[in-house]
Amino acid sequence: MNVPCVRVPREAGEATRRALADSNLLDHGHDIVVDAGVLYIPVAAPESVPDDYHVVDYDVPERESRQLPEDSLGYEPSYERLGDIVIIDEDDAERARAIADALVESDIRAETVVNRASKIQGELRVRDWDVLVGDDTETVHREYGFEFLLDIATVYFSPRLATERHRVVEQVQDGERVFDMFAGVGPFVIPCAARGADVVGVDLNEAAVDYLRQNAERNKVADRVTAIHGDVRDVAADYTDWADRIVMNLPHSADDFLDTAVAVAGDDCVIHLYDIQHEDDPFGPGLAAVRAAAEPEYDVEVLTERTVRSYAPHEDNVCLDVRLTRRE
Repeated sequence: MNVPCVRVPREAGEATRRALADSNLLDHGHDIVVDAGVLYIPVAAPESVPDDYHVVDYDVPERESRQLPEDSLGYEPSYERLGDIVIIDEDDAERARAIADALVESDIRAETVVNRASKIQGELRVRDWDVLVGDDTETVHREYGFEFLLDIATVYFSPRLATERHRVVEQVQDGERVFDMFAGVGPFVIPCAARGADVVGVDLNEAAVDYLRQNAERNKVADRVTAIHGDVRDVAADYTDWADRIVMNLPHSADDFLDTAVAVAGDDCVIHLYDIQHEDDPFGPGLAAVRAAAEPEYDVEVLTERTVRSYAPHEDNVCLDVRLTRRE
């Protein structure tokens, strides 16, 4: 029967499904259908689907009964997938164990189940995990047609930012020079290189840089990727006036590195600055910091002000896209 569905290319399917699930918009009574490389994802409240997505009516079958975690728990648990790993976030150890057992007994594929055991911590932005099922925290995450090998025990990675990363990557032009100041395992670097850019990715986490190099090979873009382990403030001296585009995804402290970004920026450069700010003024502090670092050497033009997601009560994770144009 025809039901409202979000229509997306197959390679964007998992990221889109996850984003819709996070917003409680999925219609769990019908199956997702693939037709000619296009995914049709049934949605329960089409009027609430963000304008970024294309909603159509499509003939999809009703979902056959299958065992879900909530069938044995009596409630619907919250969890997310990262490759073959299922991640839960429970303070109560007994509840965490019950959810892990229910996941294993269900039809949800779960090679490894982990529970968050700490907040993100330290300069390397990693966290501790309680491994409840399985014994391997390394996995391959697939996103918009790319594969990222990573170990959640040694690197930071958020699958929830897939849509935002894709938004930035879609702006990249063939021949650009892109500088990712906090590159991690390469979720910005790899797809930017695939669009024909020459990309430098820097990270303080040696394990992340090792995965970045492996991922460049895995996705066949190693010839356009330079992966550097080190403090970006030290690396920048080798790339003065180099970049056409700079990614600054270190939300709590990226503005501390704006002087470095300005030094790397070429005559015409777009900066994607990620920030955590109060909902009353989510973009003002970041813009003020950019102006303080770039003016009067550059003119500063705001291209996009985007709220990526809610981070905490009254705090938002935002992205400020600005263009720097060197004054004559």
